[in-house]
Amino acid sequence: MIKSRQPLPPIYLGADVLTLILSFFLSIFLFSENKYLELEWLILVGIVFLWIMLGYWRNIYDVSLSKANLRVFYYIKAYFILLGLVVLFFLIYPYPETSKTVVIAFVVSLPVIGIPINLMVSNISLLVNSKSSAKYTLVAGIGNMAVNVEKSLHGKNSSSHQIKGFVKCKKEECIVEHEKVVGDISNIHDYLRDNLVDEIVIAIPIKPSKKVKNILAAADYHGVRVKYIPDYQGLFGDKYKATRYGHLEAINVRQLPLDNAIASFVKNSFDKLFSFIALLMLLPLFLLIALLIKVDSPGPVFYCPMRIGKSGRPIRIFKFRSMRENDSQIGGTLSTAKNDQRITKLGRILRKYSLDELPQFVNVLLGDMSVVGPRPHRSVLNQQFQESEEKYMMRHYFKPGITGWAQVNGWRGPTETKEQKTMRTKYDLWYVENWSFGLDMKIIFLTIFSKKVHKAAF
Repeated sequence: MIKSRQPLPPIYLGADVLTLILSFFLSIFLFSENKYLELEWLILVGIVFLWIMLGYWRNIYDVSLSKANLRVFYYIKAYFILLGLVVLFFLIYPYPETSKTVVIAFVVSLPVIGIPINLMVSNISLLVNSKSSAKYTLVAGIGNMAVNVEKSLHGKNSSSHQIKGFVKCKKEECIVEHEKVVGDISNIHDYLRDNLVDEIVIAIPIKPSKKVKNILAAADYHGVRVKYIPDYQGLFGDKYKATRYGHLEAINVRQLPLDNAIASFVKNSFDKLFSFIALLMLLPLFLLIALLIKVDSPGPVFYCPMRIGKSGRPIRIFKFRSMRENDSQIGGTLSTAKNDQRITKLGRILRKYSLDELPQFVNVLLGDMSVVGPRPHRSVLNQQFQESEEKYMMRHYFKPGITGWAQVNGWRGPTETKEQKTMRTKYDLWYVENWSFGLDMKIIFLTIFSKKVHKAAF
């Protein structure tokens, strides 16, 4: 039985054809002697046709491959098949020597140009698709305003929001369906702890002001226009943004720089390209460290614990193993102490210079982490911070990072005291509230060259 496949997305096919053409022109420019241009153009057309066939066969244009890492994985598989076919053609058919050089240069440059372009295209696609991805919405209110919110979300935005339920917040007539009411304001903490919620919509009516009504009546009597300016700043502070929510006007509370689509695209694109280049350059070092770990102590090369990522969801991160006995990968509770006897001789060096964290560039490429952001914590530690530090969970609005603003300012390592927890949270929240691309570049620079980064490392 043949599987049905969805149509090829033109953006990915176009990106690959662009990659093939760029790689070919680069190879022609650098290596061709213009003696066999017709043959070389014929080779290009053949390879483009072959790549499209491979792409369909290996399913790299399947729209279900929404994650950039999945698409790149299939892309690399298709590339090696193409490489094998080119080598086979070399063995069967005689090529002029200059054309062979051109083809070799073309095949080598294809992944160098193609993988970053694929990552960029996947990132654009994810950015576009994220606007229509379902958000789990909890509505605070059970009256007319709550019904209006429900109607608005079930209209043109029905695919982008899934209402989890309604919360009773004050004495008002229940207009929504009773079975959709999931509780009241007194148990909202319990509900949020036990259920996945992406956003809360406050739909509580404001008590009409007699003074405002008097002003409106006077204005109407004299035919004077009225503009009403709500005190959003007094209620929400400085971090808010007026927006549209379906056909309703709304206020985004806690509006942050990375909520901007362009800023998010810039950061995600940089993450993908930087991590891809870093992994290529660090590959020899990775192989050396892996060999030294196996020689130094028995056990696996990598330690892959669960950490808390964006929106409080668990993620598995990659680290070089630096201990003889590691804490449980899931639900671990043991923090590293100074002069910890579990740390190997090699592990002390790896941890001192943060070399054990380098495999997390794989997490960045997979889309679970950023190069720069608040460091991901263990579940137990995360809960301790959540209970003791105000607004701590705001650091989970965005992806965690390999390095962060708190780390380059000396607040890495132990979190035993109240000051250590407070200062790490303070620097993490300052970062998410003041993000800029320049700030990320500064943090990367300080991570490499600042002495503060390594002073608390053990």
